[in-house]
Amino acid sequence: MLLGLVFIETLSIALFAFLLTDYLQHQIFSRVRSRLQSQSSSLALQTCQSILDRRHDLTDLTVKLQAGFGSVARAAITDPAGKVLFASEGEAVAHPLTTEELAQIGHIGADAPHIFQFGKGHLEAVRPIYKGAALLGYAWVESHSQWDEDQISIVVRATVLFGGGWIVLSTFLAWLVARRFSRPLTLLHAGTRSLMSMPQGSGNFPLPVTVKNEFGDLIVAFNRMVASIAEQRAGLSDTLSLLDSMLANAPIGLAFVDRNLRIVRVNQVFATLTGVPLSRHLGRTVSAIMPAEATARLEEAFQQVFAQQIHNNEIELLGEGPAPIRDWTWLVSVYPVLTSQEHVRWAGMIVRDVSERVRAEETLRKTEKLAATGRLAASIAHEINNPLEALTNILFLLRNFSTLDAQAYEYVAMAEHEVRRVAEIAQQTLRFYRQSTLPGRATLAELIDSVLDLYRGRLNNQTIAVDRDFDPQQTVFCYSGEIRQVFANLFGNAIDAIPSGGRIIVRARPSRDWRQPELKGIRFTVADSGSGMEPEVRGRIFEAFFTTKDATGTGLGLWVSHEIIQKHRGTIRVRSRSAGSDRPSGTVFQIFLPDDETFSAPTQPAAEHAPKDESARQSLQS
Repeated sequence: MLLGLVFIETLSIALFAFLLTDYLQHQIFSRVRSRLQSQSSSLALQTCQSILDRRHDLTDLTVKLQAGFGSVARAAITDPAGKVLFASEGEAVAHPLTTEELAQIGHIGADAPHIFQFGKGHLEAVRPIYKGAALLGYAWVESHSQWDEDQISIVVRATVLFGGGWIVLSTFLAWLVARRFSRPLTLLHAGTRSLMSMPQGSGNFPLPVTVKNEFGDLIVAFNRMVASIAEQRAGLSDTLSLLDSMLANAPIGLAFVDRNLRIVRVNQVFATLTGVPLSRHLGRTVSAIMPAEATARLEEAFQQVFAQQIHNNEIELLGEGPAPIRDWTWLVSVYPVLTSQEHVRWAGMIVRDVSERVRAEETLRKTEKLAATGRLAASIAHEINNPLEALTNILFLLRNFSTLDAQAYEYVAMAEHEVRRVAEIAQQTLRFYRQSTLPGRATLAELIDSVLDLYRGRLNNQTIAVDRDFDPQQTVFCYSGEIRQVFANLFGNAIDAIPSGGRIIVRARPSRDWRQPELKGIRFTVADSGSGMEPEVRGRIFEAFFTTKDATGTGLGLWVSHEIIQKHRGTIRVRSRSAGSDRPSGTVFQIFLPDDETFSAPTQPAAEHAPKDESARQSLQS
């Protein structure tokens, strides 16, 4: 600013000097013309009489005295023809008139001096010398141009000196102003910019107080304001740190949205619940983050919060894993975040995942159902034992105290066998009420064929072909009655799923546990060409009371089978393809039973859903 002021003043003084010089040139030119008129008239008047009296010495002296003035460069007296008679310098003959001067004789008037310019800035006046009507000659007076220029130079130098002094003085005054006013303002400006660019503060504060005036008081007030802001920021920073810590470590999901339902803040728990990375939440809408099942109800709740400041508590949201399994349950509370008494700027959302609690409640309900079923089954088993005992006695009498043919004896033996099975199944119902008999070694034929014989009538009626592929003499150590129950459940489900003319493959091979290669056993495969299962159904087939047979199913068959395989420390796997695809439909169950005579109790879960018996699948497709 100081340099700008000096520049403006210099430019102003230069302009003033230019205008003044131009003005002086015009004024001096005018005065020179007036002076030349006066000097030429005076010379003509003074020399008129001396010329008539032929006083040449007096005329010559007058001419030379005229040249003594500093403003006159040359004076001369000529005759009417222009011949120099008297000159102010030297001999007259040595200073004849120039061509330009001779050319002016024709323009000379009778009453007034004639002024003309010749050469470079030379002015000259000529006045005729008359005595009456007789022209005696001409009086010539030439102005001294250097003297005129010196007059202008004197004024210009005075102007420059005055301007320089004024510039120095004004610069000094500007420096004083800058020291007392501009520097404090600059310091305040720099402090303000530093405060804006580094809001947390730095070593630039407090600002130094360099003057003792209003600006010094202003700097002191500014320093107090900065100190107050720093103190408030420190408190705000502590509060924000506490809030951030609470937000980050809260065991519930927290999120905040604006009026456009765009998320402005979330914590990690909420990001974990939604399955979207924490960094991808900000700026996105609720519908883009939350599951589709929850979006509609949440958007409605948020609109109520913004419009009416209504708190919505305990909104229950159900979400799906593999459809249609209800895989999670959330309890959501939505509330307004007020920045003033009546203005809702954001809406907060608290999300609690109560899936485990819901699952625990569901498990408790199922446990109660199983316990009630077990108690009922125990009562039924006790009541069935009485008529079964009577039937056993009657069959004993028929076999030992009656005359029956061989065919009849075969039927009696078959009836005794089935009655024993009924008694065994009744006693094994829900094994936590009645433990099965001790395990023993059983042949594959005993395990599989005896169950197939039970379903022979249904197999024949539906013309279902059964392909057996196992060594009947192969044995396995197990609870034979329970394993028969497993096969009975698998064969019964296969027959229910197969239309007329279908096919069942039963295969058994010595094998090893894929997870524990050192564990030997038997791998059973039961494959059918039935309608198959959808993935969501296949994921629940081992749940208690889950059934797709409506009123004809109990939902306990495969659950009991799973428990039996788990008891034997084996694994059961399932693979299924539903009808409607371009490939054949069907289901493959694969069971691995360890052939271990030392086991007594289950140690590992048994259900897996990815059978690898590719040969069974290929045989089923063929």
